[in-house]
Amino acid sequence: MRRVRYDSVGGPLFLEDVPVPAPGPGELLVRTAAVGVTLPVVRKVTEAAEPIPLGGEIAGEVVAVGAGVSRFAAGDRVTGLCFGHGYAEAALLDEAMASPVPEGASAVEAVALVRSGLVALGALTAARPEPGGSVLVTAAASGVGHLAVQLARAHGASRVVGAVSDPAKDDFVRSLGADEVVRYGDDDWGAPVDCVLDAVGGDLLGRAVAALAPGGRLVAYSSGGGTVSAYDLLVGAKSVIGFQVARIARERRELYEQWRLTLWRLFGEGTLTPSVHGAFPLEAAQRAHAVIEARANRGKVVLVP
Repeated sequence: MRRVRYDSVGGPLFLEDVPVPAPGPGELLVRTAAVGVTLPVVRKVTEAAEPIPLGGEIAGEVVAVGAGVSRFAAGDRVTGLCFGHGYAEAALLDEAMASPVPEGASAVEAVALVRSGLVALGALTAARPEPGGSVLVTAAASGVGHLAVQLARAHGASRVVGAVSDPAKDDFVRSLGADEVVRYGDDDWGAPVDCVLDAVGGDLLGRAVAALAPGGRLVAYSSGGGTVSAYDLLVGAKSVIGFQVARIARERRELYEQWRLTLWRLFGEGTLTPSVHGAFPLEAAQRAHAVIEARANRGKVVLVP
């Protein structure tokens, strides 16, 4: 089978032929039909001390199962987070990280919806928005952000603000249901908001905290880091909450499953529509990474083996 790898920090990415792996205990062997490309994986390629397996979100058909697997069988359509080599024509998926793909949904839609949607829904839940409140979403055109904008609207926000890096993304973010769109470099981000869902971090984190109304809550789910002044939190009675969906998947499986069902319900109702910026073949993985690095995507970037 073909899979993508790289030999040195920063790449380049290239294809190699390797044997199809055999599933171990608790694992599924999945013939991949779609693979999600995410900023954390792109950052690992450019920043990690040594090359790592290119994992992430995958969707496809189960072709074999390992010992002890009870929830899935060959022929089932699944999606989930692969911690090993996921940029490949076949990948191993831990049963605990897998979930079924319902009839009527494609593998590409599953990859665009489930993992990114779980992050978006989890971050929104952590923010505890009240009906009629206001929500600002940074990286609003990203794979997670474009779903967070829709979810904020679906959960009753009266005002949704999208923050983006490029004015070329304005119309896309407004089409998702945002009332306002601001750019990171704007002097004014408009009236303060009750909640911020921040996927950027770094130098932008301070601006995101400043955008909160007194008593507001920011949920940080970015790998970009950043520093917040405790004094700024104190004087505004503001809160910063960290969110990681992997922790929910490991420790609160029932909640993880509840969120997953909510996403598919909203998808079925037409309330939540994942958008795909582009579907690239495996041999174009370098181009797919370049789109993410340039922050040029509007929606999810996907590889199609």
